[in-house]
Parts: sequence; structure tokens; C-alpha cells
Amino acid sequence: MVLVKRIVLDVLKPHQPNALEFSQTIAAACNDCQVHLTVLEMDENTETVEVVITGNAIKFDDIQLAISDMGGSLHSIDQVEVQSETNDA
Repeated sequence: MVLVKRIVLDVLKPHQPNALEFSQTIAAACNDCQVHLTVLEMDENTETVEVVITGNAIKFDDIQLAISDMGGSLHSIDQVEVQSETNDA
């Protein structure tokens, strides 16, 4: 099994929810993960943010759904860190 440990996303989001609420919702969508959000650009209606998520087994589909549900749009996956897990039986 391959586990996603860290992922860096470039996201376009509306001003609401704000950065704190946006980060909290993403964190709630994954089990035991940490979210770091940086606002890179702002215009009249949107913000471009960098979202760094770290954890033991990040479920990307859940993260992507949370972003979409808040009106955000995933522009790109900029970095990924994965780890293979060995099954010693």
C-alpha cells in the first residue's frame, strides 16, 4: 500500500469561507492531518491559496470534495510526498 504523507495544492477559492474556515473544513475531511494555508493572491472575488496538508494517510478524494463543496477549484497539485507501507505478515 502507498500512503500519501504530504501534498501541496494550488487552489482558487471565493472570499467566503475565509482562510480559517476553509482550512478547518479541509482538516475535518481528513483523519489526523495538519493543514497550512497561505494566501498568495487576492482579487475582487477570489483568493489563490497554497494548501499544504500533512498526515499519515491523506485521502486526496476527500480533500478534493471538501474544496469543491466550499466553492473552491483545484488548479494543480504542486508537490506530493508518498511512502510505501510494507505488510509484514
